[in-house]
Amino acid sequence: MALELEPDRTAVVVVDMQNGFCHPDGALYAPGSEDVIEPIGEFVAQASEAGASVVYTRDVHPPEQFEDAYYYDEFEQWGEHVLEGSWEAEVVEELPVDDADHVVEKHTYDAFQKTELEGWLRARGIRDLLFCGTLANVCVLHSAGSAGLRDFRPLLLEDCIGAIEDEHHEYALEHADWLFGEVIDSSEVAFVDGE
Repeated sequence: MALELEPDRTAVVVVDMQNGFCHPDGALYAPGSEDVIEPIGEFVAQASEAGASVVYTRDVHPPEQFEDAYYYDEFEQWGEHVLEGSWEAEVVEELPVDDADHVVEKHTYDAFQKTELEGWLRARGIRDLLFCGTLANVCVLHSAGSAGLRDFRPLLLEDCIGAIEDEHHEYALEHADWLFGEVIDSSEVAFVDGE
């Protein structure tokens, strides 16, 4: 049975589909991230045609971001990655960002943390968020959880979410489904006129 959503109340949030994570030459390349490029592209095209909004998040780090960090230091965890202005920080060419799409630059795992995303969504009356992208148990999970805490409806598209390991994918989706959101396949989404 299809999940019916009103396109003018819905946004597809494409999380961090960047060269650094999805291209074999990227510092944090994961084959699972590259594998979801095609299904994401197909779903974004369908959603755009129906009139839903599309948001791309880009994880971007100024080289000096963590110099004065007390505890939170992604470079210590992952090494330097997706540096500001680099090829790694760009969205993969297979997912061309349209002029109508909104791009959010974030500096943490959470796309709402110190960004304009919440205000942009609320100004447009958007309440249902379809999450796809990478990584399942990192930026997708934390951004979707943050959306739920802000009273948006997070819907995670299980076939459009990349991970380093299958277990990471399974854990993230089970956790999201149990705690704050819903997990569905992209084929189950139907866009309908709300009038």
